[in-house]
Amino acid sequence: MVPPSAPSHRGSVPWKGLLLAVSLITFWTPPTTTQLTVKSVPANRTAPLTVESAPANAAEGEDVLLLVHNRPENTIGFSWFKGESVESAHQIAGYEIATQQTTTGPAHSGRETLYTNGSLLFQNVRKNDTGFYTLHVIKSGLQIETVIGQFHVFEDLSKVNFTITSNNSSPVEHSDTVVLTCDSKIQDTTYLWFINNHSLPGSARLELSKDNRTLTLFHVTRNDTGPYECEVQNLVSAHRSDPLTLNVLYGPDAPTISPPDSYYLEGAALNLSCQAASNPPAQYFWFFNGELQQSTQMFFIASLAMNNSGNYTCLANNSDTGLNNHTVKTIQALEPVTKPSIQTYNITVTENDVVNLTCLTNDIGVSILWFFNQLSLPLTERMKLSQGNSTLTIKPIRREDTGDYHCMVTNPVSFNKSDTLKLVVKYNPELHSGLSAGAIAGIVIGVLAGVALIAALVYFLYLRKTGGASDHHQLSEQKPSASNNSQDHSDNPPNKSDEVTYSILNFNGLEAKKPTSPPPFPISTEAVYSEVKKK
Repeated sequence: MVPPSAPSHRGSVPWKGLLLAVSLITFWTPPTTTQLTVKSVPANRTAPLTVESAPANAAEGEDVLLLVHNRPENTIGFSWFKGESVESAHQIAGYEIATQQTTTGPAHSGRETLYTNGSLLFQNVRKNDTGFYTLHVIKSGLQIETVIGQFHVFEDLSKVNFTITSNNSSPVEHSDTVVLTCDSKIQDTTYLWFINNHSLPGSARLELSKDNRTLTLFHVTRNDTGPYECEVQNLVSAHRSDPLTLNVLYGPDAPTISPPDSYYLEGAALNLSCQAASNPPAQYFWFFNGELQQSTQMFFIASLAMNNSGNYTCLANNSDTGLNNHTVKTIQALEPVTKPSIQTYNITVTENDVVNLTCLTNDIGVSILWFFNQLSLPLTERMKLSQGNSTLTIKPIRREDTGDYHCMVTNPVSFNKSDTLKLVVKYNPELHSGLSAGAIAGIVIGVLAGVALIAALVYFLYLRKTGGASDHHQLSEQKPSASNNSQDHSDNPPNKSDEVTYSILNFNGLEAKKPTSPPPFPISTEAVYSEVKKK
């Protein structure tokens, strides 16, 4: 193939070719009603003669211009031929410059227009216009120059209707394989596939043919329903098919029975519903303890009795897939619980005693809860519940445990409370600390002894201070009298003086019974000074 702008070929022209070219030239005037424009290119002696296709690729129905560049100045005539050879049978049109005459040839379809500058216009091109075209230029001196151009006409895909076909429009999930074909046999096109308006995801279950016209889905799932679209493209247009949606048959999945409750109060209504994912919708069957009851999606009992307790089975069936699935639900009818009572040996107890409270009920399979002062009982380390919570042991009981107690029995559908038991805890206010009687007595004795000791010490210091001053005064009075006495006895030798000896008498105070009134003398040890004359 020769490119659109191929260089010209120069050389001598045989005489027969010149006569043929001249004989084909007739006078022609371009129509004045055309709206197309012609691009004129000034002559260039050094540039080669070329032909440009505008556009090189066209859709059916468009116009194409083979535009001539660098036509020689000494041109006396030119002709266009369809194909790559200069044959009279393939001539489209010719033009003689001297006479300004245009002639048409056998290959002229009536849609071609030859301009005086050598350019050739194709209007409303068709696919069979695709190909090569040869320009034959005759110059003075019988010189011939030839150049070849080409263009390609594609089908306008926007005007083409095509669909997607499927080998199985209702495949069974995980069982069937589906082959989708883009039903378009247009040549020179590219095929693209879209699912849910997106490009195909990478998956081992999806496979495209070599030309992309066929899409294969292996082991389809309910997520492969689509919609699917096929898009065809060429160099000038693109178009998508109408969407195709697959009807994938699946299910039924495991049914769901609602409501989820399993326990019902005797006499209440039972209304069960069964639902299973399935395409087409499943058929439903209800069984009670293995026996068929009814073939509906809903199951209803107006007033539930104790003998209605048992296993209820919902069976879902899909006749198109040949599959079925079921779910079993156990329903139990229960009587309302009766009122419980609290048993204890004494409702007035002494602090530090052990107290047992027992919740009595005639119901079985119930739960027991304990409450203190209308609130849920907070268990402490002194409290213990028996197995089943029927007995509450408080060891030891404390004054803060005084209050209202009651128990509650419950089952999944009812509850009942006992009457309130008011527990009173007696205690000694002097033992508020919570210590034992012996410990408290020891503390009291110790405190009293300490107080007595401190009082005696203070009293002793006070007496010593006042008593010491009085003794000192008495001694001072006795000393002058002694001196006077020595003067009265002047017969003693003058150099011999009286000797006075002081002796200290220590009295160890012994603890005695407390007098009813303060003693006149100190109880504690004291020093008494006595004057003794030495003769």
